[in-house]
Amino acid sequence: MSFFPCFLSVVFVVRNQSKDIEELMARAEAVVSPIVSDYELIIVDNASLDDSVTVLKSITGEDGLANLQVYALTKEVDTDTASWVGIENALGDYVAVIDVLSDDVSFIPEMLDQAVRGADVVFAHNEMKPAQSLAYRAAYAAFNWLYRVFNGIHLANDAPQYRILNKRVINFILQHPQPAMTYRHLPATGGFARAYLTYGVTPKASRPKNLIDSLDRGVRLLVSTTRAPMRLVTYLSLFGALANLVYSAYVIGVGLFKTDVAPGWISFSLQQSGMFFLISLVLMVLGEYILNMVSLSSDGPLYHVGQEFTSARMTRHEKLNIEAVSVRSTDSGHTTGEVIS
Repeated sequence: MSFFPCFLSVVFVVRNQSKDIEELMARAEAVVSPIVSDYELIIVDNASLDDSVTVLKSITGEDGLANLQVYALTKEVDTDTASWVGIENALGDYVAVIDVLSDDVSFIPEMLDQAVRGADVVFAHNEMKPAQSLAYRAAYAAFNWLYRVFNGIHLANDAPQYRILNKRVINFILQHPQPAMTYRHLPATGGFARAYLTYGVTPKASRPKNLIDSLDRGVRLLVSTTRAPMRLVTYLSLFGALANLVYSAYVIGVGLFKTDVAPGWISFSLQQSGMFFLISLVLMVLGEYILNMVSLSSDGPLYHVGQEFTSARMTRHEKLNIEAVSVRSTDSGHTTGEVIS
């Protein structure tokens, strides 16, 4: 088994998994602890409704697992936002993000090997997917198609959730005004060295997907990660203004060269085209203004950590150098000391 002299942080997002948390963390510890110098397992509890927090407090006690860091959220947020809670609080040289239900923690050594070799971002794609409804799969395919049109990447294939990031990538994401929203795609579009790995493991379970919530998340992701939708509004407004201008010229031409025109048609048509021309201009200016405001502002915090606690045992603290100084007097009145490291 390979050994990597680095500090690895592994982020898990859990919700209502009190029966499985201890086993999952023990398995993760068994995989990670032998391959790195130091590690931490960061658990983000996404506002569980069961006794997950109680279980987490138990396994972080004196007789529990070492190197656990727990963040319990007060309200449920989307998976990307919950993952970012762990990422931005991670201390490791490398940070792995894993879905404990659909991803395989035992694949981390292969991913870390690529990261240590020089890849800034390592993506892992599980070829076996949990079953979803036909409506959800259709909406998911449509979203990925639109995202590829607007951003140039297929989010599911080019930026899967299972990943390892180095600190340079995380610092880059932190410079963005909405890192919790954009951390999903920035590593794949920021010009970093990337590695893609695939594996096939049957998912343990499938989180229930709400189509309405997923559509809302998809729209927010599209709007926040690219200006293309609002730019499309601007282009359509410009097209509408030009079309109405052309139509006004056509109406004037009809009035000049046609004699059998219905009474009032010319004035009514010019009035209508003029109004739509002004409305289109207003929409175009408003669209550009919104684009500028979005680029200058950011939303408030997307989450709030209600509780935070750490393992009673942190192995990295045990490895710190401790100096013991002993002082003794001499006959001449001076003191001498010796330092033991």
